[in-house]
Amino acid sequence: MAQSCQTRQDTNSNIHWLKPGQVEAMRDAAYEGRHGARDDAIVTLLYDTGLRRGELSQVDRAMLDLDECELRIPAAIQKDYPNENSPSVATFELDQSGELRTVRTLRAYLSNRDDTSAALFPSRKSDRMSGKGINDVVKRLAERGNIEPYGYSGRGSAGDVSAHTLRHSVAWRMLRSEDENSLYDVRNRLRHATILTTERKYDHFETI
Repeated sequence: MAQSCQTRQDTNSNIHWLKPGQVEAMRDAAYEGRHGARDDAIVTLLYDTGLRRGELSQVDRAMLDLDECELRIPAAIQKDYPNENSPSVATFELDQSGELRTVRTLRAYLSNRDDTSAALFPSRKSDRMSGKGINDVVKRLAERGNIEPYGYSGRGSAGDVSAHTLRHSVAWRMLRSEDENSLYDVRNRLRHATILTTERKYDHFETI
């Protein structure tokens, strides 16, 4: 039991997260580069939905319903598909708090697209951006914005920020910056297999 507790503590201590103002700084930094609207859309969608980078790379334009403010993704693009515990299809309500401007950001990005690619984020080198390519965007914006993520061992450096940092940041935002969310709400947003996973990762975000 002692070893299990120590493992849990070590796992938590390695988590980095960003506060909302830091994510805004990254979004602003996007427009210092050549792909401002695209990079802003990438960061915003990751920070809104908590999608993993590999999942976001597989999202198609047709999965967005901006009139309904929804993103619908099939099981086939979700982590660990296929197996005996394959995830269900998922529908995300975009910008639940009304503060992220997700739909407006996506509309601005898509209005500038002049290609016919089905991918939400296509690549010049292939049909769509890879998970690595998406992660590279996040890391570049963190460096450009001089972002120092938070952690239980103190502040990190911009080099510690990744797409998964934004996933952790969704949990922090929901539990600390928004009202009336519980660990169950975080579990549903991040699509953990069980609430135990959510508790193991994020119960320390709640104050005592």
